[in-house]
Amino acid sequence: MDRNQLIGIVLILAMIVGYQLLMPKPEPVKEPARASQTTKPSATTAPQPSSAPTAQGTDSVALKAQFGDFAALANGQLRDIVVENKDVKVTFSTLGGRVKEVILKNYKTYDQKPLVLIDEQSSKMVLELPTNRGKVDLHQLYFQTAAAGGIANGKPQQIAFRAEVAPGQVIEQVYTVPAEGYVINYDLKLTGLSNVAGNENIHFVWEDRMRQYENDLANNRRAATVNYLTASESFNGLTESEANEQATADEPVRWFTIKHKYFLSGFVAKNAPLEKASFQTTVDPADPKTVKTALTDVMLPMADVKAGKGQYAYYFGPNDFQLLGDVAPEFDRNVYLGYSILKPINKYFFVPVFNLLEKFISNYGLLIIVLVVFVKLILTPLTYRSYVSMAKMRVLAPEIEAIKARVGDDMAKQQSEQMKLYQEVGVSPLSGCVPVLATMPILFALFMLFPNLIELRQKPFLWASDLSTYDAVLTFPNIPFVGGHLSLFTVLMTVSSIGFAYFNNQTTPTQPGPIDMKKLSYVFPIMFMFVLNSYPAGLTFYYFVSNVVTIAQQQLIRRFVDEDKIKAVLDDNRKKIASGQGKKPGGFQAMLQKQLAAADEARKQAEEIQRKAKPKK
Repeated sequence: MDRNQLIGIVLILAMIVGYQLLMPKPEPVKEPARASQTTKPSATTAPQPSSAPTAQGTDSVALKAQFGDFAALANGQLRDIVVENKDVKVTFSTLGGRVKEVILKNYKTYDQKPLVLIDEQSSKMVLELPTNRGKVDLHQLYFQTAAAGGIANGKPQQIAFRAEVAPGQVIEQVYTVPAEGYVINYDLKLTGLSNVAGNENIHFVWEDRMRQYENDLANNRRAATVNYLTASESFNGLTESEANEQATADEPVRWFTIKHKYFLSGFVAKNAPLEKASFQTTVDPADPKTVKTALTDVMLPMADVKAGKGQYAYYFGPNDFQLLGDVAPEFDRNVYLGYSILKPINKYFFVPVFNLLEKFISNYGLLIIVLVVFVKLILTPLTYRSYVSMAKMRVLAPEIEAIKARVGDDMAKQQSEQMKLYQEVGVSPLSGCVPVLATMPILFALFMLFPNLIELRQKPFLWASDLSTYDAVLTFPNIPFVGGHLSLFTVLMTVSSIGFAYFNNQTTPTQPGPIDMKKLSYVFPIMFMFVLNSYPAGLTFYYFVSNVVTIAQQQLIRRFVDEDKIKAVLDDNRKKIASGQGKKPGGFQAMLQKQLAAADEARKQAEEIQRKAKPKK
């Protein structure tokens, strides 16, 4: 590279580094003061139960003051009911008639411990019922149930919790655990409580201290968020970042989810949507055991509950695109498949193809290789057209060099003369670019898809123990823009990218311009190595295999392309076009030629004006 090119590359890298270092980070959201039990909780801290009752009994006067007509339910028998199917193990508690713990049986944490999605230490719920004497948290009352729990034997299990306030006045919470799957139906019923319960909506708050299930804490924090769907079916969510985020829905919501990288805890309204919904996530950098603390704050419509329509559902399970479509409308959008332009490629091509290959190939590394070969076979016509276009450019290279020698360093003149040459032989300079550009959406779609594929989670291949995260073959103290590890698949991807650039440069003629793109093509792979070092090994392995297959594909195509025949065709085109029998260029090429001709004419006029303006000697 000459000095100017080198300075340009250094400046580009300096801009990237400066952007990362100098851009101000978002300020953490300040936490408002904690609200009391009898007021609406703040958006930062869930309301804490005041002096939780015990099964041994509490002073009746204090209970009457705290729970009013519900004081008799503040004492009771504390008992757990465990229900499980082949997918989940759910523990319910008579205290609150609530879900106490959920274990996903088919998954483990990154350190191979049972995956406990929620429990009493990490997850707290408040279900405040408005009464004539204030608000009462139903999760502080004792319920009774005849359910014994157990393992599902091919049919759903129903767990009904019942709390009798007075004769004929009953609160019921009914859970239905499916024979398989992760959706737990939940019905809330109030019977004979019209004169006791107020007309305000029921306040439901869920605070979840999200645990770390994957090895990369920083990546987990970026991925963890809260998503929700409004009544008008507008999908929204808090920004995925390592900063504190909060939002209030502009309209009622149909469902919300507390989203980990690969797992979800969700709540769905089957009838009337949830009112006054607000959501927040907070990060404590000093707590390495908690990814984020998520807080959801919604209102359950009292009218629905009184009318026997208080029907809801919990989802405790994997963030798996194949499972979420049946949970609720748009629920599968919790799996991020890319921008609107890229999403159809993933949704209607890559996800179905990936799941089809899963049925026949159990090794996910081999599956990725087969996927690469399948995609490359589909794109072979485009690859062939691109190679033929480059071959035409190589055939014309001597004439292009002659143009450069004739017009000198005048870039505008060079481009104008080259366009005339292309017109003379009937060649479009864009014919080689279009096939390449057509493959770019596929590369970007995979870039969005692979980090969100739970199918790759904890799937080993070669030295990588988990294709859903980086393969750290070498660890060291944290280095800016690199991290504290080196991914071998990323290194192999970089080497193969440089190799692809080398072979590609051998068959690509040098293009005019201030920067030598051939030399720059060796720099970009190294830059991307730092970017992709912490990305999933499955993604970088795909790119590595894709580069190798592309090199082999081009070498094979090269054997079938005869440049002497191409030169003969171009000479024949030149004769036909010169005699007026050839096809005239159209579309973008004609417009480009017209603009270049106008620019050339303007240049000539400017030179003529300058020549006339010079004083005669």
